[in-house]
Amino acid sequence: MLALLFPTGAHADTGAETYKAKCSACHGANGTGETMLGKHLKLRPLASPEVQKQSDNELVAIIGKGKNRMPPFERKLSKDQIGDVLKHIRSLKK
Repeated sequence: MLALLFPTGAHADTGAETYKAKCSACHGANGTGETMLGKHLKLRPLASPEVQKQSDNELVAIIGKGKNRMPPFERKLSKDQIGDVLKHIRSLKK
């Protein structure tokens, strides 16, 4: 019942939780890439203008198909989960 009353909060939590489970090992909890793997891979902070200027479609494609050494997640996450992760990434610029 609460999910019906607060759907946006549920999606934000889902995106943050999915990000934490699938992305934070490399990108870090706050998206800075300040992890051992992130530093080794020279990842840009997800809040950086270079990342944030990319379109939603570009970021969804990167999450789904992977890029460089980033693995694809299209078989591990649903389209809704990928969309929720995208919303979480967008929230990091604030």
